[in-house]
Amino acid sequence: MNKTNIKQCIKNQSKIIHIGLGAFHRAHQALYTSELIDQEKCNWSINSINLFGSVELITQLRGQNHVYAVLERGPNHKQVKISKSITHSLHPALDGKEPILEALADENTAIVSLTITEKGYCIEPSSGTLDSNNPLIQQDLKSPYSPNSAIGYIVEALRLRKQHQRPPFTVMSCDNIQSNGDVARQAILGYAKLIEPELYQWIKEHVTFPNTMVDRIVPAVTADTLSYIESQLGYRDPCAIACEPFRQWVIEDNFVNGRPDWDQVGAEFVEDVVPYEQMKLRMLNGSHSFLSYLGYLSGYKFISQVIDDKQFLRAVLDFMLAEQAPTLNLPKEVNVEHYATLLVDRFSNNNLQHATSQIATDGSQKLPPRFCESLIYNRRNGIQTYWLELGIAAWMSYVIGKDDNGDAIEVNDPLSAVFDSIKSSPTSNRERALALINLDSIFSDSIVNDTELVDRIVDKFVRIQESGAKVTVYNMVNDIKLKPLSSNELS
Repeated sequence: MNKTNIKQCIKNQSKIIHIGLGAFHRAHQALYTSELIDQEKCNWSINSINLFGSVELITQLRGQNHVYAVLERGPNHKQVKISKSITHSLHPALDGKEPILEALADENTAIVSLTITEKGYCIEPSSGTLDSNNPLIQQDLKSPYSPNSAIGYIVEALRLRKQHQRPPFTVMSCDNIQSNGDVARQAILGYAKLIEPELYQWIKEHVTFPNTMVDRIVPAVTADTLSYIESQLGYRDPCAIACEPFRQWVIEDNFVNGRPDWDQVGAEFVEDVVPYEQMKLRMLNGSHSFLSYLGYLSGYKFISQVIDDKQFLRAVLDFMLAEQAPTLNLPKEVNVEHYATLLVDRFSNNNLQHATSQIATDGSQKLPPRFCESLIYNRRNGIQTYWLELGIAAWMSYVIGKDDNGDAIEVNDPLSAVFDSIKSSPTSNRERALALINLDSIFSDSIVNDTELVDRIVDKFVRIQESGAKVTVYNMVNDIKLKPLSSNELS
């Protein structure tokens, strides 16, 4: 990379350790921090760690002093920003485990932030507690001083800090999980309790786990995106990423050892994040999952293509406003209909090329907060659940079936082996659907024991198998007699 065009990054002590050096972190938390540095309002920098991700990314970032480009790409506006908040990086395959533990246990480390996806917390999705049978947790329990999971690394680092009488750090989850700080706390305390009761008590008393709500669409980077960024910068950046212009970060102000003033560059510190994260998880992320499964099955490669189909647009608007919005307890100043319209505008951004296949990954971890909790609430309160049922049926078709063209689907999910077993069993479509809905790691008793609901989900699964996802959506839009789209929605 041509360094002469880039302001040198600040080489101060990395007070933030981030686990999960993916595209989202680089387009969100790292960029907020970089903008603070640019304004000389921050003396914090980030040491980013990949425990399982790409070694090549770490190597490339080191080759360019961890400086990289971020393309903010809207329908009518593009801007390339340079991010320089990451000053160090580590990977166990390159550096070994000891330097990672040393960095986490260093007394200067004040925040350990996370983007490790739902499966990285090793939580049982339906109960929200640590899955002690998770292979990574089982492995770490046998050798807690030489961990492999993010949970194991954090607990071992906290043990070292306690042992050396160093202050605790804040654990800040930035994953799209409802009450993500509480989830991180449950996982870490659950693991610590299994290995050392005194450490469990120390963590419980001294470590804070703020909840956060993060929002920015960051699709996988493409060759065309990299070429465009190169044309703007005059040099090639293999670590560059692209994202939408919109971003949001709402943070519970609960830090035990200091924090940057991210609110100076647009973040918001609040006492209670839950209303914001529920709105985002159920309306944005839930709609994304809804569109990704039905869209992928229907042959649509990108979310913008799905939303461009007016029947899918009508379906997702009803999904958001009639089935997800009633489950929310929002501040009075939040206009949920305006939020839904804003989401449609963001989904329609065809410059992002957000792949349905990318959003469809790890569905077994995503379904409980995005679909199941709303489904249970609506059933208890007599609210329609047509689209929630269809979303689950589409997920079922995705994980064990074929798309509308009959092509096989490559499923990326922690339960892929389970899905393959169900798929290969010589049973009927109805029996396959029942086998999926009886997976207690995904579906709680409230759903499984609701026989009328189960029958309706299974019926929709069978309809997708027999008629295809697109035809099923079209027929449901007609059957429910949704109102015509307004001129604003059609534009």
